[in-house]
Amino acid sequence: MSITLYHCADARSLRPLWCLEEMGLDYELVNLPFPPRVFAKEYKDINPLGTIPFLVDGDTKMSESSGICHYLTQRYGPTDLALDVDHPDYGSFLNWLYFSDATLTFPQTLVLRYTILEPKERRLPQAAEDYANWFSGRLRHVEASLDGKEFLVADRFTIADIAIGYGLHLADTLKPLKDRLGPNARAYLDRLRARDAFQRSQEKQKT
Repeated sequence: MSITLYHCADARSLRPLWCLEEMGLDYELVNLPFPPRVFAKEYKDINPLGTIPFLVDGDTKMSESSGICHYLTQRYGPTDLALDVDHPDYGSFLNWLYFSDATLTFPQTLVLRYTILEPKERRLPQAAEDYANWFSGRLRHVEASLDGKEFLVADRFTIADIAIGYGLHLADTLKPLKDRLGPNARAYLDRLRARDAFQRSQEKQKT
């Protein structure tokens, strides 16, 4: 069985792409224009939601970025990218995985929508500012948790760092959000971007 990942540059699918590169797994990458439901309408025959990412691994089909990372570590591990259930930081590890999308990335998507994706006449500066402030409030938890730490859990790089690191990477690409990263988050993001697997994922999404 072969793994196929459907991806858009710097979209949430960067999480599983980065994970695949960290794990050194063989996979096929299908780069699509964003949003694919508009610019690659045939994609909805593959993923009826029209969302990115979408992973196909034999009979397994998944559309949630952090969940895909978790799946890959469990299906193709063992790997230091994941924590065992008996690890003292296991609960924190899972919490960061869920926090990454449900809490951190969610307001970012609305800032993106109301500042860039919508036609100019439909953009809502006040809504974008409100959700940017929401993001800042959630970001304070990340900033505090990184104080004196290189990584989020277990004193090592895990998919929790991929999940949260992507949220910071996305923020850094959005003008209303990039200046909101504190010193801990900024240094952390720089460390993550320096990883070979992250840099390979950036190169592969250009093809």
